[in-house]
Amino acid sequence: MTRHAPTYPQNALSDAAQLRIRPLMQDLPTENIADLAMRAREIGDVIPLWYGEGDLVTPDFVRDAAKAALDAGMTFYIPDMRGLPALSTALAAYQTALHGVALAPERSTVTPGGMQALLLALQLVLDPGQNAVYLEPQWPNIRNLVHLCGGEPRGVPMRMADGDWALDMAALARACDARTRAIIFSSPANPTGWVASQDDLAALLAFARARGIWIIADEVYARLYRDAPAAPSILQVAEPEDLVLTVNSFSKAWAMTGWRVGWLVHPASLATTVGAMTQYMNSGTAGMLQAGALAALTEGEALVATMRGRCLGGIDMAYEVLSRLPGVGLPRKPRGGMYVFFTIDGQPDSRAAARHILEVARVGLAPGLLFGGSAAEHLRMCICRDPAQLRLALDRMAAALGG
Repeated sequence: MTRHAPTYPQNALSDAAQLRIRPLMQDLPTENIADLAMRAREIGDVIPLWYGEGDLVTPDFVRDAAKAALDAGMTFYIPDMRGLPALSTALAAYQTALHGVALAPERSTVTPGGMQALLLALQLVLDPGQNAVYLEPQWPNIRNLVHLCGGEPRGVPMRMADGDWALDMAALARACDARTRAIIFSSPANPTGWVASQDDLAALLAFARARGIWIIADEVYARLYRDAPAAPSILQVAEPEDLVLTVNSFSKAWAMTGWRVGWLVHPASLATTVGAMTQYMNSGTAGMLQAGALAALTEGEALVATMRGRCLGGIDMAYEVLSRLPGVGLPRKPRGGMYVFFTIDGQPDSRAAARHILEVARVGLAPGLLFGGSAAEHLRMCICRDPAQLRLALDRMAAALGG
């Protein structure tokens, strides 16, 4: 389904209201693919590969668990707003087994989606006027959420090494100063597919420890990893009370983007504080949705395997086709995630390139400029799709690009 941004009438009253809101909100970026999506609706027969979600409907066993909870009357507040006790216990067991380190139930707080987990993390550590340093290219919500919290977002471009994205610790160190409160990264990364190695994680943690800076790691794509059941996690190198927060979600690996259920891992000493913040920010996550998430976590390993196979197969298919096209620049094949991030020679403006491919090939791609200035020439393709539809999209692109 193609989503469209709503439009609202402008008048003197709304203009006056705009001047009476917080200055930070007046210039809050709304850059997205709305213009492309509107044009796609006019063209018709567009294959939308711009959004970060797959095309599988959440399976019956997850939906049935949520329905059963709803039929059982689970329509009230969850007393422990940090999460349904059964889900908190299951998260502890799941993460302990997955990462090989003991994580007690009080280390995790359930949130209405990964976005809320990220907001909770930033509200926990960032004061207005302070800054957060993040690795770029990066999911734009991270940059914009730092701005929303009154902080200064500082992007640090990753470097290319032997045709692959790589962490530039020297550049990251230069970007940090006395006002830096957090270092943020995603691994596997959106949009590049870069995966932090154990050495990368150890270097980041050692630097952050020395400076007293928080690490906020987005591990939403951790299960969509080529080399193991999960990508390396900062939790595997950190001590329980290190200044480390990890953001996670049921959206990607369990085909639950629309459910809006995620979780934040934090030091156990902050459980009471995070619980209080949860009460005031969202009053907890809906019980019937947590029941569905519990079923996904405890019964969903086959589903995770399906999603992982779909993503890795999609990356392989995209590289098979795109690598043969004239002018297409591809880094080394991503080791995780659900995206292919590439350039087209002679197309330095990713918005114009995305528009061209939309018009000629009827395939929707996300302009790389959305992910930071260092990605201005790139295009992002979500490959977590039905293989036949993905093959059709790639064939259309091949025809449009002269392959």
